[in-house]
Amino acid sequence: MDNEIKKYRMVCTLTFGDIYGQIIVWLIVIFLSLATTLALWSATRQVYALATVALVVVLSLPFLLFAFVTTLLNHIEFVPMGEAESSKTFSSRRTSSSTNPATAS
Repeated sequence: MDNEIKKYRMVCTLTFGDIYGQIIVWLIVIFLSLATTLALWSATRQVYALATVALVVVLSLPFLLFAFVTTLLNHIEFVPMGEAESSKTFSSRRTSSSTNPATAS
């Protein structure tokens, strides 16, 4: 049995195109709520207009955040590293930290 602990590399494959549609939809929702606010804006209905914008933003923001987070989590991959990659990464970290000290300029 192999009792060795494997090393994994975290790779994020998220691109702007993956969330572009979500941003466009949310912008459309915001502009529609602003149009509704302007339609309701009068001397007697100012409170209703502001409440409409607040309600739309408060109700749509959790859905937007949920969509962003789930999209991000769907694009995170853990790829097992090969023996050569893991030893190379470890040795390059060790040598780079000892040979290149931080300097203030």
